[in-house]
Amino acid sequence: MAVKRATVDLAAYPDLVMILLGMRVNSATGIKTLLGFGPQIAKAARDVPDGLLSHETFLWSLFPPHAGIRQYWRDFEALETWSRSEPHRTWWKAFLRDPRGTGFWHETYFMRGGVEAVFDDMQMPIGLMRFAPHHAAKGGMFSARQRAAATNAGSFGDRPVPAPVVAEREASGEE
Repeated sequence: MAVKRATVDLAAYPDLVMILLGMRVNSATGIKTLLGFGPQIAKAARDVPDGLLSHETFLWSLFPPHAGIRQYWRDFEALETWSRSEPHRTWWKAFLRDPRGTGFWHETYFMRGGVEAVFDDMQMPIGLMRFAPHHAAKGGMFSARQRAAATNAGSFGDRPVPAPVVAEREASGEE
């Protein structure tokens, strides 16, 4: 029997954004953190924020525990708006202050071109970090929009750069 093949028509989604996210346990306390976030993230996805087209969860690995999410968003503006709302803003602020035994990362891919990524407390390189040069996510590379603009000026260069979800001062505890 032949393989049943299919493809997709993305013409209706010219500004589609895919984001891969992962949370990896770095210490025993991270297991509680990871398991505590699961139900909260699932509820946020079930509430279907404006612009979220699909949300999938999976495991990157069992040892060490490393959970993943893949989301498709209508456009970056919808993803960015959600990231500035509750509960995401509270989660992100708390994580940047204390990752509670976990590492977190995301890679965002844009239909119109460009990629942006951030890796926080990852003990070993993963994804893009495994082969691309990396440096501190500070200053102009602190926010996702600024990182996206750096890799794809055509799509982001003419748009204003809003303040990051959490100010760099807040993330470093300098408030």
